[in-house]
Amino acid sequence: MSGIVLNYKPVVVVSTENLSEADWLEYRRKGIGGSDAAAVLGLSPFCTTRDLYYDKAGIKPAIEEEQNWVAKEVGHLLEDLVARIFSRKTGLRVYAVKKMFSHPDHPFMLADVDYFVELPDGETGILECKTTNYNAQEKWADGTVPVNYELQGRHYMAVMNINTVFFACLYGNNENEFIYRRMERDLDYEADLIEQERYFWWEYVMAGMEPPYTESGDLVLDSIRRHYGNADSSASAVKLDTTYAKSIERYLSLREEKLALENKAKKLEDEMKIVYAPIVDKMGVSCGAVCTSGKTEYTVSFKPYYRTGISKDDLEKLEVAYPSIYEDYVTVSESRRFSVKKKECA
Repeated sequence: MSGIVLNYKPVVVVSTENLSEADWLEYRRKGIGGSDAAAVLGLSPFCTTRDLYYDKAGIKPAIEEEQNWVAKEVGHLLEDLVARIFSRKTGLRVYAVKKMFSHPDHPFMLADVDYFVELPDGETGILECKTTNYNAQEKWADGTVPVNYELQGRHYMAVMNINTVFFACLYGNNENEFIYRRMERDLDYEADLIEQERYFWWEYVMAGMEPPYTESGDLVLDSIRRHYGNADSSASAVKLDTTYAKSIERYLSLREEKLALENKAKKLEDEMKIVYAPIVDKMGVSCGAVCTSGKTEYTVSFKPYYRTGISKDDLEKLEVAYPSIYEDYVTVSESRRFSVKKKECA
């Protein structure tokens, strides 16, 4: 903080105590919330900046994908428990304020804070409550906070003019499977965040301009599919202008490079099988073996893995013999393969 004191108070937008979820979502669309901050910077693991733009602009996707409602509901139901565990572990009083706030100088910046914390020096902190599965605890390793949560916390500190935020995460079913972190305000970082949120809001949302895609390939392709919908094989071919030729050539170059690496990997895999085949022959039906050489011991495993499924022929028989069962249990999902054929024009 460098001794700097900022003299402003957040503005109350609306009481959320009796607000319906639909109304709450409408208020959120009027600005940028804490959970939106990572998407503004292109750092969200869940959506692109353009997805966020579509949401704020009220543009509904062509494909409404089912969210993991159980995980969402569990996270909501366990917020109070996470707050109670945090209070027990730290001795700090935790309380909720059921209001949505906005920044007085940047009213598009919104904050709907989980809980507030009463600090020993009389100051107020923010508490963000999270839940995750046991394997995902690695994202919190070495005292870190996942970047999307960090940006959420810094956004809230900016809106609320509060200097401390705590993150509490429950990843198991007892209070020892629990992580909490403390983060202090960084005004330089905050100024950059505010500027990027301001730019997104005014240059994209308010101007009605789609932001460019900058995220990873899978996230972008999923976003495009959701927005445009499923493929239409009857649609006419799109005429691309010459500016796309450079991207196509780059794609073809990368495809050749990938194919060369895949061929090399296949050769290495074949060589590996030739090397370990005599060991498998010696093991017979056994799934394990041990080899000691000097002071080194090697533990070998050759374990079976089983997968249940149904063949294409049996699936066709099921469709003919039991069409009602087939319709009830068989689902169709779409995937699309990108390819390019190159020929020289006369």
